[in-house]
Amino acid sequence: MQFSLWLALVGAGAMISLTPGAGAINTMSNALTAGFRRSIWGIMGQQLALIIHVIIVAAGVGIIVSNSPFLFMLIRYVGAAYLVYLGVRKLLAKAEKVDDDAAPDTVESGFSMFRRGLWVNLLNPKAIVFFLAFMPQFIRPSEPLLPQYVILTATVVVIDIIVMWFIFAAGAKQLKHLTASERGQLILNRVFGLLFIAVGILLVLV
Repeated sequence: MQFSLWLALVGAGAMISLTPGAGAINTMSNALTAGFRRSIWGIMGQQLALIIHVIIVAAGVGIIVSNSPFLFMLIRYVGAAYLVYLGVRKLLAKAEKVDDDAAPDTVESGFSMFRRGLWVNLLNPKAIVFFLAFMPQFIRPSEPLLPQYVILTATVVVIDIIVMWFIFAAGAKQLKHLTASERGQLILNRVFGLLFIAVGILLVLV
């Protein structure tokens, strides 16, 4: 891949990652509940989903999904339902006790955050359609395909990790003070719950 084309890929990848969506909401939520460092688990789950989307498109399966109204709508509604489910769980979540003498609550496992991040990004059929339109701009059929797909995937994944961890997760630190009180925790749960539900609804309507 030519350096100028790669620079264009970097710019496009950065703009994509900086666009707020379910992945960004999930990352910020994880950073607030589990901490900045442990939020990387959810981010890595989201990257695995991204890699799977690239493989689906590169293998030609993406064309089948995008051309099949039934498959597209099935994935679309399942993805929306999952986001709404996460939102409802947030809305119903209780605040953790913040007394100094209280026993520490069970911390969510890294695998649980990884799995949620995977499903949040994987159950988004629009990502498949997006990559169908996005990838051909940076792939040259006259050149060996595998190295190009590897470079494209690695570039997009690294950029997304940087944006998710050092912008969205780090940005969540500005709201961290709210977790010091039960009322603050309830406010955050309501806000992120409504955001998850809103994104789920948009996934169906937009």
